[in-house]
Amino acid sequence: MPFTLNVNGKSSTVDVPADMPLLWVLRDELGLVGTKFGCGAGLCGACTVHLDGAPTRACITPVSSVGGKSITTIEGLSPDGSHPLQQAWQEEDVPQCGYCQAGQIMSAAALLASNPQPTAEDINTAMDGNLCRCGTYLRIRRAIQRAASIATSSTNSSPQTAQANPPAAR
Repeated sequence: MPFTLNVNGKSSTVDVPADMPLLWVLRDELGLVGTKFGCGAGLCGACTVHLDGAPTRACITPVSSVGGKSITTIEGLSPDGSHPLQQAWQEEDVPQCGYCQAGQIMSAAALLASNPQPTAEDINTAMDGNLCRCGTYLRIRRAIQRAASIATSSTNSSPQTAQANPPAAR
């Protein structure tokens, strides 16, 4: 059955069974392999994508339920790696094996989109259910806090501010 999907701002039509999980449509039909298969039961978070901005487990979401919604995968978060979370992930050296990282970043991105200055409790609540096999939870939380700071500083800086406060001579 054909379904038209809006994935990362592009419209794509796929001819798949209605009960096919969105994860397999993204990976096998559209070639977007950043979203990972972890548990297949929606418990680990490796397959997290955004549906209309909300973090959603793609492994348990049938393609028939996403029509008309905007789907964002890790590939669509920031193609050039400039998203504050992608920057912070590198600065904090978060990944070890890296398998869960796309899902972790997508959950964190949904948090920061709705709450740009989350508390430690907000972070813990939003990230609950995203499992990391390597146990890098402390680095993940630091990276989310750093990303919030990066986003705040880029929002607060403007060309007028930069002109009023020129950088010191080196």
